[in-house]
Amino acid sequence: MRRAILAPAELGGAALGELKSWLAITNAQEDALLTGLLGAAVEACEGFTCTMPLQQTCEEVHTASPGWQRLRSAPVQAITGVEAIPAEGPRFMLAADAYEIELEADGSGMVRVLRQGAAGRIAVRFVAGLTPGWGSLPEALRHGIVRLAAHLYRERDAADPVQPPAAVTALWRPWRRVRLT
Repeated sequence: MRRAILAPAELGGAALGELKSWLAITNAQEDALLTGLLGAAVEACEGFTCTMPLQQTCEEVHTASPGWQRLRSAPVQAITGVEAIPAEGPRFMLAADAYEIELEADGSGMVRVLRQGAAGRIAVRFVAGLTPGWGSLPEALRHGIVRLAAHLYRERDAADPVQPPAAVTALWRPWRRVRLT
C-alpha cells in the first residue's frame, strides 16, 4: 500500500500564526521553514496517534482484490473514487457497480473490487482527517503539534536526531489508536 497526499491541509494562516506566537517571531522571513515544520509535526502526530488530524485528500494504491481491504489512513470522511491501474496503459475509472466501499463507525474505510477487468491494482481516492481545519482541531492535538514544531525549530541545528518531547506525546496519548496487524 502506498499513500499520496493530493490536497494537503492548510497550515498557513492560523496554524502558522499560533506557532509564530509560541516562538515569539514577528517577521515573515521564516514562514516557509515554520510551515514545513508544522507539516512535519502534523505527520508525527498522525504517526503517533494513527489518526490524521487535519482533513486532506489522499490516494492509496492497493491490489485489485475481491476481499475487503482497509485503507491505512483514518478517519475516512468520504471515498470519492476508485481507479483501475492496469499493467500497461493509462488508469481508468472503475464503474460504480464494479466495486464496493464501506465506511465504518470507527473511522476506517474499506474497499473491494467486484469486477477488476484488466486492473492489477486500484487507486482509491478519499478524504480523511479528524477535523476540516486548524480551528476545530482538539486542543491537545493542536497544542502538541505547535509544541513539536517549536521544538524542531529550536533544535534544527542539533547533531543528534530530535525526539519529540515527553510533553508532546503526553498530549497526544489519549488520541492514540491501537492497531492489530
